[in-house]
Amino acid sequence: MNMASETWIDIGPLADIPREGGRVVRTAAGCVAVFRTATDEVFAMDDRCPHKGGPLSEGIVHGRQVTCPLHNWVFDMTTGLAQGADEGRVATFAARLDNGRVLLNAGELLGRA
Repeated sequence: MNMASETWIDIGPLADIPREGGRVVRTAAGCVAVFRTATDEVFAMDDRCPHKGGPLSEGIVHGRQVTCPLHNWVFDMTTGLAQGADEGRVATFAARLDNGRVLLNAGELLGRA
């Protein structure tokens, strides 16, 4: 897909997200968790764990994974798949950095409604 034709939403500076932490972005279609890794990569996924609805944005970030704060399900932030779970997956959304700002793909966010 051509990034020039995509619409990106600026959600704020990377510095607003702690290293190995997350924050919530509220959209009309629900909450999205946005994460920052120790190496300043950014990832976005649904904020709700499919197991018991835990807020993934409050989870522990380690590498490219986040652990749900409620029952320790571990999700791959690149795919949304849970490790060792029977039916564990959350939607992921394109996120990128531009001059120290975190951007989310608007088309993907709108498509989740």
